[in-house]
Amino acid sequence: MPIDSNILVVDDDPINVQIIANALFKTHRINVATTGLNALRITQEQMPDLILLDIGLPDISGYEVCKMLKRNSVTRHVPVVFITARDTDLDELHGLELGAIDYIRKPFSPALIRARVNNQLLLKHKTDQLEQLAMLDSLTAIPNRRNFEQELSKVWSVAQRKSREIAVALLDIDYFKQYNDHYGHAAGDRCLQLVAKTISESLHRPMDFVARYGGEEFVMIFPDSTLDETIMVAEKVRENIENLHIRHEHPDIQGQLTVSIGVASTIPTQHKMDRHILEEADKNLYRAKKMGRNQLFQA
Repeated sequence: MPIDSNILVVDDDPINVQIIANALFKTHRINVATTGLNALRITQEQMPDLILLDIGLPDISGYEVCKMLKRNSVTRHVPVVFITARDTDLDELHGLELGAIDYIRKPFSPALIRARVNNQLLLKHKTDQLEQLAMLDSLTAIPNRRNFEQELSKVWSVAQRKSREIAVALLDIDYFKQYNDHYGHAAGDRCLQLVAKTISESLHRPMDFVARYGGEEFVMIFPDSTLDETIMVAEKVRENIENLHIRHEHPDIQGQLTVSIGVASTIPTQHKMDRHILEEADKNLYRAKKMGRNQLFQA
């Protein structure tokens, strides 16, 4: 059972809040909101692991709070448990239809609160683990393309709101098909793992991001980074991979493994992500290959 989870209790009755806090504070962190609007604000800022939500609030109803949480792409995945004195089956059904995962009726039993909260947190923990696995590339253990798409969309929105520059770099392993043909797929897999590890270790800012784009292609995101800054890091990535000195002794190659990189940058002007930055990076990658490979190109 996950401990030290962050639980938001939304109730304007101090006695109810105290009962819940006494039941949970030894194993979890408790935050309190006494109004629906305050609950929405805290959820956006802190992203609690679970919300215990009263229906009768002084400003807007718990039902309305739940609706607003589930409509918001940022907060829709936060689990909501209604806590209320309303005890009809129709009330419970309405809460579940709005997206709540459970319904605890007043007066509270501390033991029941603990059991239900811990069960829901354990379920959330397992679900989160499965989602994390689904967002990783199984071979290289770095983010996969689906994860990249979500990350780029998020970074794009922030950059657009703050008028900041972002950059993308597409990296392709040179002559990787020939490498696979010559050494076999097992060696090719080890090569992909080593390249992924080298790229990850070459990115020193916490906000920089790398994913496997597909096959022997990798993609990097550089938020709040100028084109010159991005080129410096991308060139270091290329050098670090070249310095691995991975032999590539296919009869047509006779050298060592290298990569080509295409870089593009922009300051987003619209909220919805424009895929032009990816298309531009892809074009620049193609140009880097046409110019002889083992190099970086940016327009």
